[in-house]
Amino acid sequence: MKRVLTSLILIPLVLYVTILGPSWLVFGTVTLCAMLCYREYASIAAAYSVPQFGAVGYAAGLGVLALPDGAALFLTVVALASLCLAMRSLDLASVLPGASSLLFGVVYIFGSWKCAILLREASPYWLLLALSVNWVGDASAYYVGKNFGKRKLAPRISPGKTWEGSAASMAAAIAFGLAYLWRFWPDMPVLEAMWLLAIANAAGQLGDLAESALKRGAGVKDSGNLLPGHGGMLDRVDSVLFTMPVLYAYLRLVR
Repeated sequence: MKRVLTSLILIPLVLYVTILGPSWLVFGTVTLCAMLCYREYASIAAAYSVPQFGAVGYAAGLGVLALPDGAALFLTVVALASLCLAMRSLDLASVLPGASSLLFGVVYIFGSWKCAILLREASPYWLLLALSVNWVGDASAYYVGKNFGKRKLAPRISPGKTWEGSAASMAAAIAFGLAYLWRFWPDMPVLEAMWLLAIANAAGQLGDLAESALKRGAGVKDSGNLLPGHGGMLDRVDSVLFTMPVLYAYLRLVR
């Protein structure tokens, strides 16, 4: 029940911000979500006994959100600065893990949310596709996996996920996505749309598993408890963080 109630509250807010919200509200919402996700990522990373750099990570992440499209130099500077900061550690064996953890977290969280801003700039409906195709896929995987799932998808990482649920997620995402794309981009070839949706859904499922692997390695069940019935913010958007870069790469390279 908590899961349903939380969704009923969040979905209208997300739809308003995505479709009707002014640019400042979109940027502010994305920034808030990214900061919450990074905080949860940092708590997971801390369980690996990796040195954390607190405000430096948040500041670097905000820099990523403010980057002009295609600017790679900033990430290079962040990587070098991360290594320099890690060298302050008394245990030199933690230099590389510490620097890697900081850089990975900044790119993983803030880099993906940067794609949300870029998708919104292209069209609110591209960002909404990234969100909704995961909502539909996740809901289908949860229902089918719970009631009909038998074959484990990745038992070492996420014992509750099944191949049946994964297939249901893919089928539902493609079916929903085709109707969505025909509504907003009727000129898109069907085969191209199907491939795009399949890759986007597969990326989302990988994102879900990737966050599960991070949590399992850290020995935690949820990334946080911000959203009743869902866990933390990162738990709710783990699949979206992988889907948004895929859709933006499609816009840049294909469309």
